[in-house]
Amino acid sequence: MPLDAAVKVVGGSASLPLARALARELGVGAVDVSFERHPGGFPDGERYVRLLGPVAGEHVVLVQSTHPDPAIVEFLLLADAVRDLGARRITAVIPYFGYGRQDKRFLDGEAVSARTLAKHIALNADEILTMAVHNPDLLGTFPVPAREVSGMPALARYIQGADVDLVLAPDANAVRHAKEVAGIAGKPYDHLDKERLDSYTVRVKPKALDVRGRSVAIVDDVISTGGTIATAAKELRAQGARRVVALCVHGLFVGNAEEKLRACNEVVATDTVPSAHTKVSVAPEFAAAIRALA
Repeated sequence: MPLDAAVKVVGGSASLPLARALARELGVGAVDVSFERHPGGFPDGERYVRLLGPVAGEHVVLVQSTHPDPAIVEFLLLADAVRDLGARRITAVIPYFGYGRQDKRFLDGEAVSARTLAKHIALNADEILTMAVHNPDLLGTFPVPAREVSGMPALARYIQGADVDLVLAPDANAVRHAKEVAGIAGKPYDHLDKERLDSYTVRVKPKALDVRGRSVAIVDDVISTGGTIATAAKELRAQGARRVVALCVHGLFVGNAEEKLRACNEVVATDTVPSAHTKVSVAPEFAAAIRALA
């Protein structure tokens, strides 16, 4: 799909840096949004949004992660406003899809929150682009076309210019990510074997790796509590690694994650969730996906 002046980017407050980077990458304009206190002076913390530019007749790329929770309400308000103000097409870019991990009913009576959120996001979207979802099968629950965009090329770009000898997946589930990053960066890769004991505790099973004296990059899709990465880093140190770098697409860093991650020499995350560790942008990846839309 060739882009023209009728494409505009609108960014929610959870994803403003990425939205601006995406507009620059696409070479299109961005519509500013006011997120200030409601002019009615409501004191109860309700979200307030106001588009500060026209969108009538335009293809709007709406960029907003659904994390933390208020960002969900903000996305729904923005999407409805953009549609109501006459946009001809809305592409929802959800950099980080919050609530994506509850993708099935584990216990009787549970809400399948990933499916619930997917339905509501799609109400005012013609298509959806997201990144590093917990389970790619989730894309099939959206009632509009949905595609996962890989964030691994962004991490590979960082590795190419860094002191890294080996790319490592912290467990078997992340091997596909390490393989993709290593392939792009031209580095070898391997993986550790992990056993999860509970939601906060993991144990790395003994596995001999050729890491003595080497710089190792641990690659995963998301760092939440930091337990998996910290455990992997300690194992690598025990086996003689001279440097350990942790890289992820989504850096949530909840609880005492920062303390745990001191086991690493460096932590790198993308701008899907802005943080102090955001050192690379996935705007080029989303821009390529938008240009490829039919």
